Amino acid sequence: MCIREYGVLLSKGSISQVFEGGKNQYGRTGAYFCTMDSHQEQHKDITLREAQQTVDHWVRTIGVRYFSELTNTAVLMEEVGEVARLMARLYGEQSFKSTDNAATAHADLADEMADVLFVLICLANQTGIDLTEAMQKNLEKKTKRDAERHKGNEKLVG
Repeated sequence: MCIREYGVLLSKGSISQVFEGGKNQYGRTGAYFCTMDSHQEQHKDITLREAQQTVDHWVRTIGVRYFSELTNTAVLMEEVGEVARLMARLYGEQSFKSTDNAATAHADLADEMADVLFVLICLANQTGIDLTEAMQKNLEKKTKRDAERHKGNEKLVG
């Protein structure tokens, strides 16, 4: 997985090389989403906990420091809006302003979703939330609450 500019690119299909020889543009080395050998990138799936650690490392070494929690909440809303704009054009009734925008829309959507994830991870790090634990608890809650609920939903089954 590779860090891209501001966001985190999590799709394996369209990963571009960001760090030459394992170093970033500032000459720093570290545990980023990409590990590279001399011939090609080596990709590994990462856990939520590893993503939190990697984003924290990136923020502290490349980003200098975290924005405030309020600023990051506003940035999260901005990024979610960018996802919504692309979803409305890709899957809704809105059209693209140009064919160039339409041609890159799916890759842009992946990038915007990664931006959402990046900022959400920043907020989790800032507020002391372990996303692995939170996700496990949330799935347990949903499983218990919705075990039979969706099976009887005609809109989903029919």
